[in-house]
Amino acid sequence: MNTPSSPATRRLLNQSAICIVGDGAIAKTTALGFAQAGQSVTLLCPPAAAKKADAVEPSWDVRVYALNHTAHGLLSSLKVWGALDAARVAPVDSMVVKGDGDAPGGLGFDSYGARVGTLAWILEGNNLNQALDAALKFAQNVTVVQGRAARLETNTEVAIVHLDNGDAIVSELVVGADGSQSWVRGQCDIGFSYRGYGQRGVVTNFACEKPHHNAAHQWFTGAEGIVALLPLPGRRVSLVWSAPDELADTLRRESAAQLAGRLAAYCAEPLGKLTPLEPELVADFPLALMRPNSIVAPRVALVGDAAHAVHPLSGHGMNLGFGDVAQLIETVNAREAQRGVGDERVLARYARARKEDVLLMQFTTDSLVRLFRTDFEPLRVARNVGMSLLDKLPGLKRRMISHALGRHN
Repeated sequence: MNTPSSPATRRLLNQSAICIVGDGAIAKTTALGFAQAGQSVTLLCPPAAAKKADAVEPSWDVRVYALNHTAHGLLSSLKVWGALDAARVAPVDSMVVKGDGDAPGGLGFDSYGARVGTLAWILEGNNLNQALDAALKFAQNVTVVQGRAARLETNTEVAIVHLDNGDAIVSELVVGADGSQSWVRGQCDIGFSYRGYGQRGVVTNFACEKPHHNAAHQWFTGAEGIVALLPLPGRRVSLVWSAPDELADTLRRESAAQLAGRLAAYCAEPLGKLTPLEPELVADFPLALMRPNSIVAPRVALVGDAAHAVHPLSGHGMNLGFGDVAQLIETVNAREAQRGVGDERVLARYARARKEDVLLMQFTTDSLVRLFRTDFEPLRVARNVGMSLLDKLPGLKRRMISHALGRHN
């Protein structure tokens, strides 16, 4: 980051209290949250990509999210949850986790044992983004700008995002909500540690022969990675297979029908035969652990994947992002009257408030990945026995699920 140049040397496009960089659900939610808190907001999005005329839209989006109570509460408070297509949202009432091999037992969670109405909600990325886009159209205090950021400058009073066309956005605070390859983070010279898991998340959707009863299933298979089947409305499920790179390459070369055949070894009993949804669509994305050295810098705060990346085995990457958004808005709203939204002490409070939750989730998911990817026989037996023992300890299970739900009290 550099010191801002003279106002006479730049064009002014927009001025607001907060500039949010990004075009995903986390960026849009941050913009809505701050706007509804009375702040003026500029949302900087990259230019929209043109759609191909012959592109076939899938019947169900292959990217789905398992949202916890923190995310549900935030989206409800912003009047977004009620704008979702409810017919395309599935509650998760139970979760069944199985170890590898033929070992009996496993680990189960349900909403009754957790003393909640539901454990989580599964919804498509398209459904969420459409509701957010609709809310943004009617939001006061929000200006949406399409452009490409080129340079970030700050001083003790403002931050300036320069665009590649010579325009500039002036604000008191810049929020980086621009994903794991965050441009904002890079402009701040915030170092980070990155470790790839040598896995990719392979995703697609199926119709299932048997009703899923709103249950999520997960299998820790050892050599073949982690297989998760999440409930969608009706007799449909969404696959997230955290597969080793070599296997992921094979899965991507195969048809969705062949993929369904592979899954029969795991899910034939609870779900029956799987049938690919039309049109068939399989996608994948790399899996990694990413930890920035800081989630704040002078007049900058990071949220979502710009601030952290975790393995998707827990389904909490998006939930951590919504936790960031809720905490940042709460911290800014609670600041002293003499402090601005980009005040150094305010941002430090945000960073401290998020540290424990993020580190705990990163440690837990990373430890589980390491534990279940080894084929060392004594350890394989011990981890399967450990899951079965944990299943018989309702107090500990309840504390675990309370944290996963986003309820830390």
